[in-house]
Amino acid sequence: MVKIAFIGAGSTIFMRNIVGDALLTPSLADSHFALMDIDPNRLAESEVVARAMIRSIGTGASVTTHTDRRAALEGADFVITAFQVGGYKPCTVTDFEIPKQYGLRQTIADTLGVGGIMRGLRTVPVLWDIAQDMMQLCPNATLLQYVNPMAINTWALAEQFPALKHVGLCHSVQNTVEELAHDLDLPKHDIRYKVAGVNHVAFFLRLEHQGRDLYPALRQGYASGQIPKPPLLMPRCPNKVRYEVMDHLGYFCTESSEHLAEYVPWFIKDGRPDLIEQFSIPLDEYPTRCEEQVAAWQEQAKTLTDGRDIDVTRSHEFAADLMNAIVTDTPYVAYGNLPNTGQIPQLPLGAAVETPCLVDSNGVQPSVVTDIPPQLIALMRSQINVQELTVRALVDQNPEHIYHAAMMDPHTAAELDLRQIRHLVSDLLTAHSDWLPDWCQPAKAA
Repeated sequence: MVKIAFIGAGSTIFMRNIVGDALLTPSLADSHFALMDIDPNRLAESEVVARAMIRSIGTGASVTTHTDRRAALEGADFVITAFQVGGYKPCTVTDFEIPKQYGLRQTIADTLGVGGIMRGLRTVPVLWDIAQDMMQLCPNATLLQYVNPMAINTWALAEQFPALKHVGLCHSVQNTVEELAHDLDLPKHDIRYKVAGVNHVAFFLRLEHQGRDLYPALRQGYASGQIPKPPLLMPRCPNKVRYEVMDHLGYFCTESSEHLAEYVPWFIKDGRPDLIEQFSIPLDEYPTRCEEQVAAWQEQAKTLTDGRDIDVTRSHEFAADLMNAIVTDTPYVAYGNLPNTGQIPQLPLGAAVETPCLVDSNGVQPSVVTDIPPQLIALMRSQINVQELTVRALVDQNPEHIYHAAMMDPHTAAELDLRQIRHLVSDLLTAHSDWLPDWCQPAKAA
């Protein structure tokens, strides 16, 4: 029997997707799911949903719930992480409100920028604790890491736990294929592609339908105003930023326009409301989204936790197929985030990079990509600078590197001077003091 430990199982909707996919996969259908969360109420809701799915499908799977992480991890074959340290409130709200006082606006704040840096400082120590427990309790398990900031987390895990089997997983590639298929009126399953880069700033190096290059159609559609078409899921987030970047750099990015807008210095500028309007940039999108998701979940919980069976459909997450490939030795290709050991030789060794990976009983094995255009490599390096300095701060326990990371962030540096950045970071460190390691003390402002 396969044991799957889910750390952060109070994220009920995401838990439902991953566990549901596993229940629909024959090699995993009878697994033991050890659900763990620090919130007993949300954990109880997730248990009800998981048991209802098992009952609905009729498998032999079992469920246990834990607020003790080590009990959930003991003997696990796979560990899935999906949590947010400090939660939406207070920590994410803080990551938006304090920068706003300096005139620095953000959209998502979970990957790069001052918001991503702070989330990394809060998250990595918890992931290190989980990795330490895994080395003791399930040393052969594979960690499927779904937590942002993905690249910072993946890099930091590899630095401290080189023997840990782990991969960072994201759904940005699958989401983007679906969006491009929507814009081009094509079946998404017929589109062929190759992607590589760093998480959220990877690019479609090849994009084809029945042997036909799709880039001319994308460029022509954007120039004519026919695309992007109205979005499928986020009506207030028209996909304009990515098309504009494609128009200038030549390739399409894997993460949404609302994400990409805050990774670069070109779109969110104080005193330039014309850019915000022209490219439909949803400032403060993540807090808005969180409020909507909380309300939606409260409504959904009434139907999901009332004892009725639950319809189970397959999601587009990689986790179940990846676990199946390892368990059954059936080759499968997934996009995974791993330390760069040479799979992208144009980027620094050790950096967390995203490439196609072959998965089988040997684990997750990255493929080599050598043909990324230099302008894309330059953009990726601007992201890696911030990631590396954040990781160095964490590994070396050097608070000055937190400031250095923010100073090198493309969007932050385009808006604030060095002294403003130092004051801002100090304010954030003070506000987050209850959630950060003791060494993260704010430096004396200049």
